[in-house]
Amino acid sequence: MKADAGQSAGGGWRSARSAGVATLLLAQALVSIAASDDRSSVLPEDKPAGSGVPHAQDVTPTDPNASPPPTAAGVGPRLGPAADEARRAALEGALDWLAKSQAESADGSWPDDDARLRAPEAVAALCSLALMAGGSTPERGPHGAAVARGTDYLLGRIHLDPGADERGFIGSLEASDSRMHGHGLATLALAEAFSTSPTSRRGQRLLEALQLAVGLIERTQGAEGGWWYEPHRVASHEGSVTITLVQALRSARNTGIAVDAGVITRAEDYVLRSQAPDGSFRYTLGSPVTTVALTGAAISTLNAAGRYDDEVVRRGVDAIWRGLESRELEGSSERPPHPYYERFYLSQAFWNLADPTHFEKWYERELERVLSRQADDGSWSGEEQGSGYGAAYATSINALFLALPDGLLPIFQR
Repeated sequence: MKADAGQSAGGGWRSARSAGVATLLLAQALVSIAASDDRSSVLPEDKPAGSGVPHAQDVTPTDPNASPPPTAAGVGPRLGPAADEARRAALEGALDWLAKSQAESADGSWPDDDARLRAPEAVAALCSLALMAGGSTPERGPHGAAVARGTDYLLGRIHLDPGADERGFIGSLEASDSRMHGHGLATLALAEAFSTSPTSRRGQRLLEALQLAVGLIERTQGAEGGWWYEPHRVASHEGSVTITLVQALRSARNTGIAVDAGVITRAEDYVLRSQAPDGSFRYTLGSPVTTVALTGAAISTLNAAGRYDDEVVRRGVDAIWRGLESRELEGSSERPPHPYYERFYLSQAFWNLADPTHFEKWYERELERVLSRQADDGSWSGEEQGSGYGAAYATSINALFLALPDGLLPIFQR
């Protein structure tokens, strides 16, 4: 077990199937960014080992009118021509709606007037990720301006007080329904923005923000290896928070930001210990509660740690299919409690499997459901099936689902 965990934390990450720009892939050494007491300092003049990431001041600012650099499209599962055409049309409508919706705000966030639950940083991160998955980067591509505004909004939400325990936290410490979920998603979005435009005018700010955000994640990991909802190290822990933060660390690591290998090893061990005897994954250690959504999210986390096709993953996939098939046997009367969350992680879990038939079987069926509920303006209702985070949240999740087969977002590439 320990040998496997060590391999996943180091070699597994170096062999992760993210096929983005080569200079942004995993560094050869895991050097802690805790080498300095001041974790907000910029990266030293000699760049991180193996990162190949230049400083923003060392390069010519990116031409905002230039086309985005070519990226490797997803290779593996395939859709039929008719399904793929419908998918692309729906995605275009969703991305256009996200960009128009953001234009209504003054600060680069997305309106949430229709939401019962508020998670502005998490929603802004998901919307920015969706626009990037559609082929835009900050200032470049069809929705480059919206990505830039979303990125700047998240950069402006980071806590910078040198003496605060929350230094590096992205989000509100008061009224928010996401907290560390939001921090993880915001870190992921900033890392993906940096990976697609490392030499942009925002490059230096993104580097510094990612250092701070990763440092906050590292020092708030609990003794059991998981994380809790608040940006502090506590005894409590929860699986869905842990999953979000591990994916953020993987994306940051891919850009050349140093991540403590021990943090990944402990997090992977936490997820492994969360697996129930039937192959599904628990809400938290010791909890009897397991769901299809949590199992998909756990598999995505193990993928992020370098495990793609072993016995643990196979048992989890079997548990997912049993759960999905039991719903159909019951006449589809049972709806998932968190349909968008489930869709977000199941798509990633199936996408990364060596056997593409899992993704193809699930995706085409799920695609029909998604397309049938899209409004004429390209959005989805935030109240559909009980979700309370608003239309921007629902539309961003479904846009990410629709964009996944294109493989343009580095973290989603096979």
